Amino acid sequence: MRSRKLLRLVLACALALGSSTAPARTAQTAQAPQAAPTFAIARAPYDFKWPQDHASHPGYQSEWWYYTGHLQTATGRTFGYELTFFRFGLRPGDPQPAATQSRWRGNQLFPAHFAITDEAGKTFFYDVRFAREALNMGGASTTSLDVHADDWTLRGKPVAGKPWLERMVLHARDDGPRGVNAIDLVQMPEKPPAIHGHGGVSRKAGCLSCASHYYSYTRLRTAGTLVFEGRRFAVTGLSWMDHEFGSAELRSDQAGWDWFSLQLADRRELMVYLLRQKDGSRTPESSGSLIEPDGSVRYLASDAFSVASTGTWKSPHTGATYPSGWRVRVPGEKIELTLQPTVSDQELAVASGGVSYWEGSVVAGDPNTGKPLGVGYVELTGYVQAISL
Repeated sequence: MRSRKLLRLVLACALALGSSTAPARTAQTAQAPQAAPTFAIARAPYDFKWPQDHASHPGYQSEWWYYTGHLQTATGRTFGYELTFFRFGLRPGDPQPAATQSRWRGNQLFPAHFAITDEAGKTFFYDVRFAREALNMGGASTTSLDVHADDWTLRGKPVAGKPWLERMVLHARDDGPRGVNAIDLVQMPEKPPAIHGHGGVSRKAGCLSCASHYYSYTRLRTAGTLVFEGRRFAVTGLSWMDHEFGSAELRSDQAGWDWFSLQLADRRELMVYLLRQKDGSRTPESSGSLIEPDGSVRYLASDAFSVASTGTWKSPHTGATYPSGWRVRVPGEKIELTLQPTVSDQELAVASGGVSYWEGSVVAGDPNTGKPLGVGYVELTGYVQAISL
């Protein structure tokens, strides 16, 4: 479920760049007035098709391809990572710029986030990119999995004989003051995409548009290289990928969300999200999915699971207080877990009008014995300021 973390920044830039995205003026005619174009909203039933739905859906206002994972070296050193590509449409109905028009034209924005958690060193690195469609600084194919924000890239290639199976290659690099941080990773799904919600639609609130089309690759076999502060490591591990697209998904009375993705040692995966109202209550449409070892998906309604925080962490960067540590229960599936962050400070404190949030790697354990039961990622939004959509 994660969307629009850079929405405030996007909207500010959209206003600043609006003149370059406006369609060309045409002569007035006597034809009847037509309804203004609008962005598409997620409606059921929606039949996902592979590999087409891995590509971009510019008819919807927002979209993202979201990767998180846990990597280790041959000597056992462990890292978490995040690489996310967002697409945001500025104006519904605008056509793609024609070849004869200015190369500065563009109707899409492509923010991107990259983070590495050094779990042994208790260190967190992140970087943010913001690319316009203009001059091909950012882009996403509408026919295949091919996304970029500047030189950060996501490329996919379908595997013959299995339309849902996609070999994915990720690249991101930042030449920071403490040295290079980079990933070059190859991802191969071990399970088919898990489709969340009902009828191809994941609901976020009660309004008609408060929904998205949302699926995940919940167990991606991962290999490649990671560079942290100039040191290069060969790594292997597991990753998780979310792809989601929709328009105007949240209501003004919602503050944000807590999102959890967990990869368990018994080869099940669990995704749950808690949408928070500004009055502190939970949005009834909060939900989740349990993915079985064979890839089958069980929908979890809001009353089928519980998440309770066991501690807090106060950010020295933004002053926000986040929950830190959780107890997750799915009674009907006999799941009970404790979650602990591998590093307390995994906040992406985004400056210049962006939305700051906490996104970090966690370990899952048995609450009675402490036995390790899996790994995961947690995202916490709306604690610095409410998410406004």
